[in-house]
Amino acid sequence: MSKNLDAVRASYEASAAGDINGILGLLGPDAAWTEMAGFPYAGTYIGPDEVRDKVFARLGGEWDNYQAVPEEYVDGGDTVVVIGNYRGTYLATGKYMDVRFTHVWHVKDGVATRFEQFTDTARVQEALRP
Repeated sequence: MSKNLDAVRASYEASAAGDINGILGLLGPDAAWTEMAGFPYAGTYIGPDEVRDKVFARLGGEWDNYQAVPEEYVDGGDTVVVIGNYRGTYLATGKYMDVRFTHVWHVKDGVATRFEQFTDTARVQEALRP
C-alpha cells in the first residue's frame, strides 16, 4: 500500500471510531472539500476548520449513528478512490438511509489537497423529507 492510501484508510478508521480530529488530520490547511450539489451540506469548504464546522458538526447534530462505511479502496497514487455506503437516521424525520457513495481524494505525501463526494442525492433527500 502507498502512503497516500494508508492516510486515507486511517481517516475512515478514525471516522468509524468517532475521532473527528483523526478525520480532519488528513486534510492540508488549504484542502478543498466538495460536498455534491443536492447533498444537504453541498458546497466547497476550504481547510479542516471549515470542513469541521460546515460538514461534520452538522452531521453530528442532525443524524443518529451517521457513518461513511468504505467497502473498496482504489489506489491511484496521488488519487485515491473510496467506494462505500452512507448510513444513518435523520433525526428530524426518523428516516434511515443507506446510500452508495464514491469519494475521490487527491493526496500528496499523505496529506489531502482535495476531496470530492459523489452520491445519490435523491436517495439522501428521501431521508430528509417528512
